[in-house]
Amino acid sequence: MIFQHKKIAVVMLLLVAATATMMAFTPFQNHYKNLKVLPATTTHDEMEKVMDGFKAALGVKCNYCHAPSKTQAGRMDPSSDENPKKDIARDMMRMTMELNQKYISTIPHADTVTVQQVTCYTCHRGHGKPEAAIASK
Repeated sequence: MIFQHKKIAVVMLLLVAATATMMAFTPFQNHYKNLKVLPATTTHDEMEKVMDGFKAALGVKCNYCHAPSKTQAGRMDPSSDENPKKDIARDMMRMTMELNQKYISTIPHADTVTVQQVTCYTCHRGHGKPEAAIASK
């Protein structure tokens, strides 16, 4: 479980770094519509990794956040904002990025030791809605 947690954090951080680098060196024509948190330069492979991370961390499928297509039966419309859970996911992405950048990265010696990153899995642990922690006696 901890390995998966770290893997998701590393993928998210690599995604941001890789897309920033790509923006500086290559022209890019974005085929994704309505990206509000992920960089406009997000590639197909990067998007798949991010979405797979969400599915694993929350134990959900695509239709948990994505609305059905109005024109293609049985398909999702990834650019639609009709499902309110998509905006919640965006807010959660912003929150975890802020926690990691503003707080976790300031832990003394964070550059020389392994510091746990906050990810979706930190709270969700395979559930769409985080479960309350049970206090031990």
